[in-house]
Parts: sequence; C-alpha cells; structure tokens
Amino acid sequence: MIQEFKEFISRGNVMDLAVGVIIGAAFTAIVKSLVNNLINPLIGVFLGQIDFSSLVLKVGNATFKYGSFINSVINFLIIAFVVFLLVKMINKIMPKKEDVEADPIPTAEEKYLSEIVSLLKQQKK
Repeated sequence: MIQEFKEFISRGNVMDLAVGVIIGAAFTAIVKSLVNNLINPLIGVFLGQIDFSSLVLKVGNATFKYGSFINSVINFLIIAFVVFLLVKMINKIMPKKEDVEADPIPTAEEKYLSEIVSLLKQQKK
C-alpha cells in the first residue's frame, strides 16, 4: 500500500494539481481584492450600496441569514464574471499552442510507414 501511495504521489499530474491549487489560492486572493476594492465600489456608485445581510428568517430559536447567502451568491457571480473576463483577455494575449508549434518533421519510421501505406493502396487498385 505504501508503494502504491509513492507511485500515486510521484505522478506528474498530482504535482501539477498541487501547484495549480496553490496558484489558484493566490489568484483567488487577487481576484477577491479586485472585486472588493474596485468592482464592488464601482457597482455601488451606479446601484447604491447593496446589502442583503439584514434579511433573516426566524423559526423558533433558529435564525436563517438568507440575506448573507444572497450577498455571497452576488459576490460569486461578480467574481466568476471577472475571472471570465481575465481568462478571455489572457487567451487573446497568449498565443495558442497550435500557432506556436509548427508541423513536426516526420521521422524516418513515419516516412517508411507512409510509403508502405501508399504502396498497399496502389496494390489494391
């Protein structure tokens, strides 16, 4: 079982995932700051300060703060839209992988296989 765990951990995609999570957490802080410090105040200028946190539902001793949930959903939608715009902008700036890589030069083996295929096609005619 320990050997299987070592094999699992040493796979490249596990390390890539770990790096992605760490960078994602740092990126989340940047996007959250962008939304809280720039986007939300801009929206507040046009729509006024929107705050649903005072909306609550009391049932017995339980208090359901559904207004805070609505605020979280609105913040999520704003953050998701900002991330969408950032990704769209980055995709325009960064060249596509296909554009960067030219057609690979065929190896000798691929050339021979290509010739064999063309000879077989000629024999079928």
